[in-house]
Amino acid sequence: MYPHHREREQPIFSARAHVFQIDPNTKRNWIPASKHAVTVSFFYDGNRNVYRIISVGGTKAIINCTITPSMTFTRTSQKFGQWADSRANTVYGLGFATEQQLHQFSERFKEVKEAARLAREKSQDKMELANTALSIAAPQFSQDLSDELQSPPVMCVNGPEDKMFRSQSADITLSSEKERIKKMLSEGSICEMNLEAELFTLQDSNSKLVAALHEANNNVEQWKKQLVAYQDETERLRDQVADLEAHGGHGPSDTLKDELTRSLEELEALLKAKDEEIHILQNKKEEYHEMEQEREEAIHRLQEMEMRNLELERRVQNVEQNLSASLEERDRTESEVQRAIEILDVKIFDLNDLRQSLVKLIDK
Repeated sequence: MYPHHREREQPIFSARAHVFQIDPNTKRNWIPASKHAVTVSFFYDGNRNVYRIISVGGTKAIINCTITPSMTFTRTSQKFGQWADSRANTVYGLGFATEQQLHQFSERFKEVKEAARLAREKSQDKMELANTALSIAAPQFSQDLSDELQSPPVMCVNGPEDKMFRSQSADITLSSEKERIKKMLSEGSICEMNLEAELFTLQDSNSKLVAALHEANNNVEQWKKQLVAYQDETERLRDQVADLEAHGGHGPSDTLKDELTRSLEELEALLKAKDEEIHILQNKKEEYHEMEQEREEAIHRLQEMEMRNLELERRVQNVEQNLSASLEERDRTESEVQRAIEILDVKIFDLNDLRQSLVKLIDK
């Protein structure tokens, strides 16, 4: 599996370090993930456009972490650093041989995290969601998030380090949920921008068609007047030809008759051409009506998208309120647990005094 990933991915930076993972039970002790120093590398997956940290010990993957913009690498000592992976629900620790190696790894972690953020923004800009997919994904996401928020909070009284790690994990989860909410809103904004661009294009085409239609109508009126004049001229020429044929004249009359016949044929050809132009203009008028219908449909889709964006904003506000309520409930629970611990300490102290008093009484 992992050799295949290496063929597909490009290594960016590598360093050797001792790898540790947080104890899943105590959440405060480090467990060595490797017996000796191993290679820890940054990889870039061009197909998926993601950055990962991978470390392999023999045939086993010690670290397989996808870097997200919300991750932070923290230097806890001169040669030791750590970061949390919310997807794997763990914390990784790295121990380096020198402080310089730790500094290089930390700086490269910041650069890769920034590159991951830019890659995510770029993929969001290029993403075009279908309206049906957005309408299905938004309710499902809201339901999943509501289910997560309605789940009871985890209480732990294993010590201050345990509470601190739990609090950090909860903050990481909340920040990832906010990222998902921002992503959904940006996807809706992208769809709205695409519809607005389509609407502007249709309006521009509509303006051009309206101008062409007005010009065509003016030309049609002018051509109709010319057609009536040509028809009158044709009738007059036909009457002249009929009069000449009735008189049976010869010589110059025959020449005039030929000229009139040619003029009549030219006028008939011109009338035929004008009829074809009128037919073409009528077809353009039908195309204009079709463009008008498309423009109205685009306006309707834009209005629907605006309504959906308003609905999404309302849902985001509800989710943020639920998140605030959940945080308050968590703080209140922690304070209650702390008070319970203090009360238990007092009770234990009282019981200890009582036991000592009973011992003294028995001795007497």
